[in-house]
Amino acid sequence: MKFCQLVLALALGSGAAFTPLRPAPLKRQSPLKASLLEDIKSRATAAILSGLLVMSPVLVVPPEAALAAPTATRQDASTSSGSRVNKDASSLLRLALPINSPDVRKLQEQVEGIAGDLRVKRIGAAKDGLQKSRSTIANAKITTKILAAVRPAEVEKAKAILAEMDGNLAKSLEQLEKPVGQGSLQEREVLDNAKAAQIKAAAGLTALEELMVPAGYTVTVPSEYSNLPQLQGRAEVELELKKAEPGEQFDIDGDLFEKVTLKMTIDGFNAPVTGGNFVDLVNKGFYNGMPIQRSDGFVVQTGDPEGPNDGYVPPGATKPRTIPLEIMVKADKGVPMYESTTEEDLRGKEATALPFQSYGALGMARTEDNDNRYYTYIWQLFFIPISIHRIQ
Repeated sequence: MKFCQLVLALALGSGAAFTPLRPAPLKRQSPLKASLLEDIKSRATAAILSGLLVMSPVLVVPPEAALAAPTATRQDASTSSGSRVNKDASSLLRLALPINSPDVRKLQEQVEGIAGDLRVKRIGAAKDGLQKSRSTIANAKITTKILAAVRPAEVEKAKAILAEMDGNLAKSLEQLEKPVGQGSLQEREVLDNAKAAQIKAAAGLTALEELMVPAGYTVTVPSEYSNLPQLQGRAEVELELKKAEPGEQFDIDGDLFEKVTLKMTIDGFNAPVTGGNFVDLVNKGFYNGMPIQRSDGFVVQTGDPEGPNDGYVPPGATKPRTIPLEIMVKADKGVPMYESTTEEDLRGKEATALPFQSYGALGMARTEDNDNRYYTYIWQLFFIPISIHRIQ
């Protein structure tokens, strides 16, 4: 089975209720407006998906702007690079935005590096990263360049975001300055508080980078796919999961939940046809009430409807709708390649904009014998709870 590069989707370990915004209809060849998740957890929790589940996805926010892939760094090195590969989905989503600001990428690397140091309790390194990040924001020459990359109408908003980021970085640093015993409960509390403030700073970084997306940015799609739904920008989808047996609940570390909500970022910047197809199916209610059909520790899969048809059959059609294989290679600078894997195109080692190396990566499956039109399982959804190198 092959996978088409699509998005990163992350499981939230919480069953709290949510109030979605009204879904906006997806029009063919019409850009969607959407906002990127403020903060996305970087690990999918495989345990919450075990057993027979019924799901109901909802398009929460259709995307608002688009953003440009940077030069490959250690932040987006492939899985073959070893244990230091970037598995942070939020980071990979930021790196996949179509923006071009070396200065904001430098700030991004500093802010994201703090999270890794906190994770392994490298307190001195985390404090150093926090100080460097704050120094970058305080550097008038650097911030002038960062603001110059922002859309003119959003400059004041960007200034406010930078100020808020600095405040959260200061709070994180303040926590780490507290004298606590190594291995104590007080140390755990300090680390948790420092991490919470760092997460808020990283969310501000996402918001800042979104403001750098050129106004009216769209991805050019070949005319032969003009009959398919397209997503220009990013959309947010919430997928609600419930146990199929009445009264049965999810047990997450001893806490019981009646439902679990997965928040997904659908990336039309790098896969407009694949993303558009999925959002269109969500809007049509195609996945509503559908059970999880595979959960084996490698992927969690669904999308096969009841009845004789393998997928979604549009009104008036006799066969399921299919979509082409769509992959964004970084070197192609915002132009996806279609109907061929990178290996078939003799570019198997080239970096893709959204590599399948993050916990919770989401993709769509197709048959082994045909990348494109026939028996293309466009309806199958994959949540990948382990790190994998670009699955094609």
